[in-house]
Amino acid sequence: MSAKSVALLDYGSGNLHSAERALTRAGARVDVTADPQAVLAADGLVVPGVGAFAACMAGLREVRGERLIGQRLAGGRPVLGICVGMQILFERGVEFGEESDGCAEWPGTVDRLSAPVLPHMGWNTVSAPSDSVLFAGLDAGTRFYFVHSYAAQTWDLPPSEHFAAPKLTWAEHGVPFLAAVENGALSATQFHPEKSGDAGAHLLRNWVNSL
Repeated sequence: MSAKSVALLDYGSGNLHSAERALTRAGARVDVTADPQAVLAADGLVVPGVGAFAACMAGLREVRGERLIGQRLAGGRPVLGICVGMQILFERGVEFGEESDGCAEWPGTVDRLSAPVLPHMGWNTVSAPSDSVLFAGLDAGTRFYFVHSYAAQTWDLPPSEHFAAPKLTWAEHGVPFLAAVENGALSATQFHPEKSGDAGAHLLRNWVNSL
C-alpha cells in the first residue's frame, strides 16, 4: 500500500521543517508546496501557522490559500490546521484590539485568553470525546505542547440534521478553549503535534491513516 500524499502549505508561516519531518515519520509522503494543483491533488492538506493571525491571513491570501482550503473542503478532501493554522479557519481574529477576517470555515472569533500568564507555553492535557479519530488510542492524561496567547473559546456552529456533530476537544489555561476540532473533512489542533513527542506523533499517524 503506497504512502498517503500530504501537501504542507508553504505560505510563509509555520514550522515547515519540523512539521514535514513529523508527517513523514507518521507515514505520509510530504510535499512542501503552494502549487494549487499539488495542494488540490494531495490526499491531505496541512495548514501550519505561527505568529499573528493577521500576518498569517496575509500570507495565506498571497498564495490564495483560503480558496484552496475551501475548494478541498467543498469536495470533502481532508484538511488539518495547526496552531494559528487552526485559528485562521474561524471567521475572525482579534489582536491588540484590531479585528481581522479569517477563512470563515467556522463561525466565531479567536480572542486573547484571559489568564494570569501569557503566552500559554508548555505541556497541557486535553479533554477529547470518546469517539475522536485524532485522539484514538491516547490516554486521557496525555499532554500536548502549546504555545499561544489566543484561541477560540466558544463553538458557534449550530447543529444540523444533515451533518454529523463535530468532535470538540477542550483544554484550559485561565479559561476553557478549543484544543482541537474534528468537523467532517476539516480538522485542527491549537497545540503543536509536531512538537508533542510520542503523543503528537500518534495523533498525526491517526490523521494520516484516516486519509
